[in-house]
Amino acid sequence: MPFVSSLSALLAALLTSAPAVQSLATPPRTADAATAVGKAVYLITNDAANAVVALPIGADGKLSRVTTTPTGGAGGVAVDSNGQPATPDALNSQSSLTVVGHTIFAINAGSNTLSMLSISPSDPTDLRLVGKPVPIPGDFPNTVAASSKHNLVCVGATGVRAGISCSRFSARGVEPMDALRPFALGQTTPPHGPLNTVSQVFFSPDESMLFATVKGNGNTTTGFFSAFPVQRSSCGSSSASVSHTEQRSSPNGTAVLFGSRAIPNTHRVFATDASFGAVVLAVDPATGRATTLAKGAIPGQKATCWATLSPATGTAFVTDAATNRIVEMSVSDASIVSETDLNGPEGREADPGLIDLAAAGRFLYALSPGNGTTQAAVAVVDVRANGGKGKGKPALVQHFGLGKAAGPRAMGMAVLV
Repeated sequence: MPFVSSLSALLAALLTSAPAVQSLATPPRTADAATAVGKAVYLITNDAANAVVALPIGADGKLSRVTTTPTGGAGGVAVDSNGQPATPDALNSQSSLTVVGHTIFAINAGSNTLSMLSISPSDPTDLRLVGKPVPIPGDFPNTVAASSKHNLVCVGATGVRAGISCSRFSARGVEPMDALRPFALGQTTPPHGPLNTVSQVFFSPDESMLFATVKGNGNTTTGFFSAFPVQRSSCGSSSASVSHTEQRSSPNGTAVLFGSRAIPNTHRVFATDASFGAVVLAVDPATGRATTLAKGAIPGQKATCWATLSPATGTAFVTDAATNRIVEMSVSDASIVSETDLNGPEGREADPGLIDLAAAGRFLYALSPGNGTTQAAVAVVDVRANGGKGKGKPALVQHFGLGKAAGPRAMGMAVLV
C-alpha cells in the first residue's frame, strides 16, 4: 500500500529514540459516563452529493437501521502517492463531522463548505439542515471541531489554501467564517496524501484552546501540533473568538501526528502517530506548546491513525486503516493494554481495516469504509464483554453493514449520548 510504504520511509528518516516515560495519573471517570448508552452514531457518505448517515443505538448498544440526510454540499477524495483516489481514508483526517448538544457539523470537502444540522430531541435520526452550507476560505476542508461553551466552530482545510477558519454558531445557523489561519503546506487541491496534510482540529477539555495536528512528510514539512487560544471579545461582550496567534511545536519523537483526543481534567492529549503508534502529549496551558511525555509503539501496525477515549475503561482505543483490529492503550504511558482481532468467526466479518471511531459508555463504534469489494460497515465493540464483576475485555458484538447507504468514500464517526 502507498500509505504503508510512505510511512515506513518517513519512520526511518525522522523518528528519534523514545523519551523516558513519566508516571502519569489516569484521569478520573464518572459513573454516568461509563454506563450511559449512546443514542445514535453518525458518519458522512462523502459522496459527490454528501449526506450524514444516522444509526440509532439500542439499549444493548447495537445498531439497527440506517437513515441519510443530505448536507447540501459535495464530498471529496484526496489523492494517494500513486496519483489514485485515496480510499479508504478519503479525507486523510479524523473528525470530518462532530456533534455538540443536538447539533451536527459536517464538512463538504468537494464544495469547500460546512453544513450544520439539527438533531430532533425525540428521534436522533431525524436531522434537519440549518440554513445553507457556509463557504470555507480554504480548500478541501477535512476536519471540524465545535465548542458548546463558546458557540464556536472551526474547520481545518488541507488543499492549496490550507489552514483553519472559525465562526460562531447559533440556532439560526453558522455565521460567515473568519480569515484563514494559514498552514504553508504547498499542497494541491485535492491534496496528495496522506502525508503533509492537516489531520484534525479539536478543542482542549476546558475549551480555552483550539488544537490542530498536521502530518509531516520527511522532506518539505515537519509534522507539528498547533494551539490557538480562545479569547473573549472586548467592551464587556460575552462572545468569544479563536485567536489568530499560533503556538506551533513538533513534539520529540513524532512525525505523523494524526487522530487525537484531549484527556479530560488534564492538560494532556493522547495522539496517534501513523508511523509507529501513539503518544501522550503535555500541552502547556499558558503557551500551548506540546511536549512528549510518553510514546508507545504498536508491533505490526501499518497505519494507526484514529483514536478515541472510553469512559468505561479510562483508556484509549486506536484503529489502523490496513488492519482489522482495535488496540487499547494507556493514557498514562501509551503502553498497550489489549489487542482485539475483529475478523470474527471464520473471518465472516473481516474488514480490510478501520478508520474513525467513537465511544459511548462501554461500547465503541468503528467505521470500515470497505474497499469497493467489501461493503462499508460499522464494528460495534463491547469494551467489557464477558466481564461479570471484573473489567472483562473488548469483544466484537455486532458487525453492521451499511449496504447502499455509504461506500468506500465514507468518513467520520461521532456519537450522541
